[in-house]
Amino acid sequence: MNLYFAPLESITGYTYRNLHYRLFGGVDKYYAPFISPTHNPEMKGKEIRDILPENQNEGLKLIPQILCNKHEFFIKGAKQLIELGYNEEININMGCPSGTVVSKNKGSGFLRDIEGMDEFFYNIFEWNDGLTNPLDLSVKTRIGVKEPNEFERIMEVYNKYNFSELIIHPRTRAQMYKDTPNMEAFDYACKHSSNSLCYNGDIKSVYDYEQIEEKYDDGIDTGNIILPPTVSSVMIGRGLIANPNLANEIRGSAPINLDQIKIYHETLYEEFKKIMKSDKHLLNKMKEFWFYIAENFKDTHKVRKLVRKSQNLYKYDLAVNEILENYALK
Repeated sequence: MNLYFAPLESITGYTYRNLHYRLFGGVDKYYAPFISPTHNPEMKGKEIRDILPENQNEGLKLIPQILCNKHEFFIKGAKQLIELGYNEEININMGCPSGTVVSKNKGSGFLRDIEGMDEFFYNIFEWNDGLTNPLDLSVKTRIGVKEPNEFERIMEVYNKYNFSELIIHPRTRAQMYKDTPNMEAFDYACKHSSNSLCYNGDIKSVYDYEQIEEKYDDGIDTGNIILPPTVSSVMIGRGLIANPNLANEIRGSAPINLDQIKIYHETLYEEFKKIMKSDKHLLNKMKEFWFYIAENFKDTHKVRKLVRKSQNLYKYDLAVNEILENYALK
C-alpha cells in the first residue's frame, strides 16, 4: 500500500515537512495543510507561503489541499496552484472538524449540505474535464457531521464523480478525534465505492497498520463473494508526528532510536529558531513537538510534564537535556 503523511494545520508546514523528508522520509506523498481561496483575485503572503515551490525540498512529493464550499473559489485557487507547478493532484478538504471551519459550512461542515456538495463537485469536474491535462482530484472526508448513518448519502455523491482517491477518516465531525474509528462505515465504503480508497485514522504503530493491511489488501468478504481490493493507500497523521520513523518501520526498518530523536529535535529546534518571531512562539512550538514525541518514551506522562512546566527557553533546554539523558524509550 502507498503511505501518505496527513496534513495537520500549524504542525506539518514546510519547515517540518522538509526536515522529516530529509531525516526520515518513507512516505509516498505529503499532503499540505489546506489553503482557502476566497473572493480575492489570488492568494498571497502567508496564505500561500507554505506551498511555494521554492520552500519545498527537491524530491519531496507535495499535494496541495483546498478548503472551500464555492466552486468558483476552488477553480480560482486551482488555477493558481497549476501556475505554481502543481499540475498533477489537488486534494479537496471535506473533513476538517475545526469549529471555525464547520461554522462556515466548510470542511466536514459541508457534509450536511448534500445538494450543495453535489453542485460543487459537478462544477469543478466540468471545469477539470475541460483542461488539456486534467488534474487528479482527490477528497479527504469524514463519514458525517453528527451520525454515521449520514455516510450512505454522502457516498452516493462521491460515487457520481471520478476521484483519483477517496481518503476516509471514519469518524463524524462530532467525534473529533475521540472514540474509535467506525470500521463498519469504512467497510461500507469498500463495498460500495466506485473510487479507490485510502484509510486514515489512528495508525500509531506497525501493528495498527498491519491490521488495516491484513483486512483490506486482499479484498472485502461480503459473505457471498470477495470483492476486489479497493484500498490502495493508508494516510497517517498523528502517528507519524509522534514517531517520525513510523513509515520506515512499516516498511521493515528498525525502530526509532534515541540518537534519531536527538538529531531530529536539535535540527527542528534550530530551523524553528530562524522563523519564529519570539521566544514564546518558539517555546510553544517545541512544547507541541514534545507532546507527540513523548509517546516514544516509557514514561510518557513525566516527559510531557517536564516540558510543559518549562516557562522559558533556558528551562526548556534543561528539561530536554534531562529527558534525553535519563529517560528510556519504550
